[in-house]
Parts: sequence; structure tokens; C-alpha cells
Amino acid sequence: MAEKVRRALLSVSDKSGLEGFARSLAQMGVELYSTGGTYKALREAGIEVREVSDYTGFPEIMHGRVKTLHPKVHGGILALRSEPSHQAAMAEHGIEPIDLVVINLYPFEATVAREGVSRADAVEQIDIGGPSMVRSAAKNHRHVGVVTDPADYGRVLDALQTGGGALDEGLRRELALEAFATTARYDAAIARWLFEQERAEGRVEDVLPQDHALVGRRKTALRYGENPHQKAAFYVTPHAGPGAPEPSLATAEVLNGKQLSYNNLVDLDAALALAKEFEEPFVGVLKHNNPCGAAAADGIAEALEKAWDGDPLSAFGSVLCFTRPVDLALS
Repeated sequence: MAEKVRRALLSVSDKSGLEGFARSLAQMGVELYSTGGTYKALREAGIEVREVSDYTGFPEIMHGRVKTLHPKVHGGILALRSEPSHQAAMAEHGIEPIDLVVINLYPFEATVAREGVSRADAVEQIDIGGPSMVRSAAKNHRHVGVVTDPADYGRVLDALQTGGGALDEGLRRELALEAFATTARYDAAIARWLFEQERAEGRVEDVLPQDHALVGRRKTALRYGENPHQKAAFYVTPHAGPGAPEPSLATAEVLNGKQLSYNNLVDLDAALALAKEFEEPFVGVLKHNNPCGAAAADGIAEALEKAWDGDPLSAFGSVLCFTRPVDLALS
């Protein structure tokens, strides 16, 4: 039987939904622990919360760099509730079990996306304690719930209410998977940015990294995969999203039509890559990833006519790319 959630540790940079979530936990009888800005926000909202430094007996030091890296925190998260030696160690050292860990990480990606950000400012946004607690809780998901996304607050509260104050195993496993995906994405973003900085400063000779971690977030499900019986989804890497240095399918807006398929995206990507090669009025007509017609001209209408004449038969069901706005005159 799942243990009731009696203690929760909350430490979040994104405080959206925090007050309502924490208040609901407190009303369920959950004892709240917190740090830094999260602790301050909860106290100002009138929510009873215990500061982690009060629990550990050790103050936050080094401008908050060290505050949760303590055995009483990680012991409370990692302890196996069914292991007698763990229980004995907890009793000996005054460690309380922590049953729910609510963490979202320092905004590293948002920081490095700002123009002109310094290396020092970026490095300060590399979270240490947050990922450590997330990984501890996710590893011990047999006993501990971990929440890394405010979007999950609602379903966690619902699960606690319907489960008599406990989180069922299925949800704990699902949240653990989400947590490890979060830390993987976070570390990949840091490694990628640091390599780009070293390359920009000429400190590495190879233009490609020795190790490359590619982590994406699912943007949308696709109608089908490369073949109609296959499933597929479109994943977007963080550096390809808003603020990216150049247009991509990651930031493209679907204006009309049915759900895209994998093959649609492959054709669209090829079309966009081709269009990027031209500054002048240009039209490309692509089918199955290959141009069946392409032309540049003084005007976009003339370019379209010439490109279509390249192979009108193959142009049926094709993807078209334009380097100028499309208007009714082109229809």
C-alpha cells in the first residue's frame, strides 16, 4: 500500500500555481519545507512552511549556492521505507522522510537565450541542488513523488484526494520518468551552450563536439509515420524554439489543413532548406524530398510559373516554397 504524503519539499524558480498548490497540500495536513525565494513567497501568502535550514540546523551559505545539499534532505528523500537499516539510520540522525519533492530548475535556457548574456550570468543559472533532489526523488519513486512541472500540480492534488493522501504507484512512476527527462534535457542544454562558447572563442579545434546530446520535447503528434501503419511525433530541441537564430519548422505556424504526417514534415524541411539558399524571388516545387521544379526570377509570380513548368506532372501533391509573400495573384 502506498504511503501517505506527510512531508513535501518545495523549491521552484517558476512560481506559477505555487500558492494554490502549496495551500491545498497544507490543507491536507502535509508539512511543507522550503528554501530561499519559495519559502519567502509561501510565508508572504500566509502558508505555514518550515525553512530547510531550520530543519537541517545548517544555514544557507555562499549566496544560496549551498542550502539543500545535506544528509537530512537527501537522506529523507532516498531512504527506503521498507529497509530496517535505513529506518535505523534515520532515527539515529534525526532524519524525517520527505514524501513529495516539488522542484523546477533554474532558468538556464531562458538566461542564455537573452542577447548579450555574460558567461558568468549563464553559469550562475546552472542548478546543482535542484537536479540532485529531482534525481534522488525520481530514483526512489517507489516511495517518493516528484513534480518538475507546474502543469502537473492539478493531477497530483487530484491523486492525493482520491488516494486518501497517497500517490499511486503508476503516477509516481510516470512523474519519475518525466523528472529524468527534465534533467536530461537540462544537462544537454548546458553542455551544448558551453561547447558553443568554447568554439566561438576558438578554444576547440573541432567544429563538432566529441559527444552530442540531442534532447527534444514533443510538439505535436503526427497523422502517421513514414508509412501509414506507423506512429510518429514531432520533437523540438530547445535551441530551435522561439528566439532561434533562423526560421525552422519548430517555429512554423500551421494556418489550415489536416494534421501533418512525417512525410509532410520531411518535405517541408527540405523546402525550407532550399528556400534559404536564395535571396531573390524564388519558388521551389518539391515532391518526396526532391525538387521537381525550381526557379528564380524578377518577381515571385514569374518564378512560380517557371518552377511549375519544370515538371507539371510530378508537381501534383507537391510542397511549394516561396521567398516572398504569397498573395491572390499567385492562385
